[in-house]
Amino acid sequence: MRYFIDTNILIFIVMDPDLLTKEVKDILDDSSNLIYVPSKCVEELIYLQQSKKIGIKRWKTADDVLDYIKEFGFGIKYVAEEHLRTLARLPLFPDHKDQTDRVIIAQAITEKMPIISSDRKFQDYRRHGLNLVFNRR
Repeated sequence: MRYFIDTNILIFIVMDPDLLTKEVKDILDDSSNLIYVPSKCVEELIYLQQSKKIGIKRWKTADDVLDYIKEFGFGIKYVAEEHLRTLARLPLFPDHKDQTDRVIIAQAITEKMPIISSDRKFQDYRRHGLNLVFNRR
């Protein structure tokens, strides 16, 4: 099966895997699953690393973020026009205006791929076609 992982999940994998539920660990450990990181998450991680907003010792440069994603065998999915069309149809919830999240959600809906996230606001998008594996930590 194919899955997307959200930025917070990738950070948990690197910094504290104990923040992942058993369900999420099982998905990540199953070698038959294909795990993808949305390109917007990669952009976000590069920004967080460069601005020193996250302190991951093994990431000394922004290139280390990309190397880490490849090291784990995760693919990167880039935003395409069909994802933006889905984004254009998504409602703008008053309590969730994070455009990066909304693009990630649109990608997951368009690709019909579950997304693994700890972000509670993602749950609002289930009624719009989002298949969410919620990491309840």
